[in-house]
Amino acid sequence: MDTIPPAVIIKQLATAMESGKKVNSLKDLLTSSRDSSPVRERGALSFSAMKSLVLREKEDKLTSEFCDDEELLALIQSLFDPEGHFPRRNYGSGSAIASLPREIHGAPPEGFVVRLSEIIGSFKTLRKMALFWCQVVTELRRLWSAEQPVPHVPLDESPDLNSCLLHQQLQVINCCISRKRRRAVASETLYSIMKDAGPDAEESTFSPGPVSSNSKLYAKVSSGDLVLRLGVDQPSDKLTMLETGEPVYSPITQEGPILTEDLIKEAEEFVLRTGSCGAGCSQLLSDMQAFKAANPGCILEDFVRWHSPPDWSGNDPINETEDSYSFPDSASKRGQLSSRMQKEGNLWRELWETSKPLPAVKQIPLFDEDLAVEGILNFLEEITPFELFRQLFLSILGSGFVIAEGMMSPNSNLAKLFFECKDYVIAACQGGSWSDNVDDLCQVYETVETILVYPEDCLKVINQSEETPAIDEPKRRFKKLSLNFGGKDRQFLKKPALFSRKPPKPTSTPSGLDENDWTVV
Repeated sequence: MDTIPPAVIIKQLATAMESGKKVNSLKDLLTSSRDSSPVRERGALSFSAMKSLVLREKEDKLTSEFCDDEELLALIQSLFDPEGHFPRRNYGSGSAIASLPREIHGAPPEGFVVRLSEIIGSFKTLRKMALFWCQVVTELRRLWSAEQPVPHVPLDESPDLNSCLLHQQLQVINCCISRKRRRAVASETLYSIMKDAGPDAEESTFSPGPVSSNSKLYAKVSSGDLVLRLGVDQPSDKLTMLETGEPVYSPITQEGPILTEDLIKEAEEFVLRTGSCGAGCSQLLSDMQAFKAANPGCILEDFVRWHSPPDWSGNDPINETEDSYSFPDSASKRGQLSSRMQKEGNLWRELWETSKPLPAVKQIPLFDEDLAVEGILNFLEEITPFELFRQLFLSILGSGFVIAEGMMSPNSNLAKLFFECKDYVIAACQGGSWSDNVDDLCQVYETVETILVYPEDCLKVINQSEETPAIDEPKRRFKKLSLNFGGKDRQFLKKPALFSRKPPKPTSTPSGLDENDWTVV
């Protein structure tokens, strides 16, 4: 489909964004009602019990309402279809597809959020938008419970901090699913290794007789016993342990927290406010425990050489004979810790002395995937309409410009006007109060749509404007295009208000917003 999303979708989201300022959450909008008789009928119950019963009844009605709407059901299935049965658009290639949406804090053009934006922007009522969004969150919960990833979102990438928060949160959900799968595989591998080692594997110590000293599963300690390595990933750059001469293996370590833009900001503020070292201390202790489990007989110096090479100076014993390790003095001659590591009370040494050999899969998780995703889903349930529609607006706006740029001839006069539009959008969206100029952004997008659909007519207007220097300023050129084409019978260029009536004035409760107040002309 070689066209950009219609301007009417942009306008619909813009109007929804403005009206959304009057409601605390989409869920509040749907569960509110002018008729309070169910509460009065249960006057004998406590307030909390009445509230719970009423909300449950209303949520059941919403579910029934959604299931009875075949159009909404079909759209949900299309949105969550991993095969991508969704209108295909030509997003072109090159830097534009990667840069422009990120410059305005939107979302990847072919991703889930843009598809969601186009669907929600096509609805004619705010109630239908809210109903669809609530069902989206319900479906996200179902996918998480089934450990199925969100379609059209990267499976295992750190959140893109230049994208909108919604896209980042969906990335976190998929990352958590990938981590749970990896941890399950690691647990099965560890169980298999310990099972093969025999009933004494828990003690992890064997005499050198029955087991080959060359086995990669074992390490010989200073006493001469062979100890089972646990949680091993791979050999570590030919490093050998200083006291035993056994090869150093990199352990499987716990992965750090997955943080979205807002959580990173909270963590930074916490560190600045409290002076805490944050999660770094817990991660370091976890790495030490995993290293000890994978390298029986290791010492702190071995860990430092593997984890923080700049804190070790001297020659590593890579090519020396095994006999040299029986002389303690020779180890000190081969290198030493940095001055900060040798200071009294050094945190690394204190943690090393308290840490125990424990593979990562048996440690208490540093990052609770279930808790993180539950927090995201709860946040999405209670998201304010303004914040949701703001992100959807930017996402579909960026997508439209990426498509349009791929369709432009680089040397045409139309391309010059297009890039003026693009520069205006980037500059406006990077400002802190761009939502105050949302009407101008809609006008600019409408201009781009005009350029693509009626290029010959646009060229005539451009040529006329070039003869009049007073209207060369980009914003006035956008307006002139609209005036010239506004008289034609083309729906996407009509200037009247998008809705037949303005949203009603806010009342004391969200129930003042009724779906009949949101009818598209």
